[in-house]
Amino acid sequence: MYRIGELAKACGVKADTLRFYEKNGLLSPGLRNDSGYRVYGEQDRRRLEFIIRAKSVGFSLADIGELLDLDTNKARVTCQEVKAVADAKLSQVEQKILELTRFRENLKELSNICCGGPRSAEHCAILETLESGALSRHEHHDHEH
Repeated sequence: MYRIGELAKACGVKADTLRFYEKNGLLSPGLRNDSGYRVYGEQDRRRLEFIIRAKSVGFSLADIGELLDLDTNKARVTCQEVKAVADAKLSQVEQKILELTRFRENLKELSNICCGGPRSAEHCAILETLESGALSRHEHHDHEH
């Protein structure tokens, strides 16, 4: 059995992190022992390690909740259902990479058109370009935000 601080330390997180996971329904609140301390067992430790590993590969708390539910019910779900969660996250990551690549190219372009000198920014090429909307080849309008 672990007290909250011991479990947190064993898993390399803070006790507040455990409380946060409890509040968000990912981890069951520890039972109270006779002294009033929250205590957790090995099953709680395994679940916390699962959460930490899932978070480390980019899953959101909602994704982790879904994965935990699938894990709890793995006798009644298929690998296809589990893979669908991973594939959806992979698709999101790939879209984010494309978006970040566009940002990088636009920022490079902006940086390259500016002299970066010590003069007043009254005629700064970066500001003028942003004001006029004249970014060239990499501009992308995201209508979802």
